[in-house]
Amino acid sequence: MNCEILLTNLNRLHTTPMGVARIKRNLNLNTDQVVEFCRTRIATPQCQISRQGKNWYCAIGNIMITVNATSYTIITAHRSR
Repeated sequence: MNCEILLTNLNRLHTTPMGVARIKRNLNLNTDQVVEFCRTRIATPQCQISRQGKNWYCAIGNIMITVNATSYTIITAHRSR
């Protein structure tokens, strides 16, 4: 799948208040700027982006970020085990 679609729509990334809390908890972040955190990670050349069904999966280092492919909502992010 063409990851350029996601990369050209990075400005559309957003999440819900519950998403902010979930991502902060899962990644142990001390910032409320989780959308910018995720956007920066996804934009790096090392990020491996794939699409499965309705979601984009973005793997960078030990972090996996899940983004809805239609609405560009960041659903969750977690550290790999």
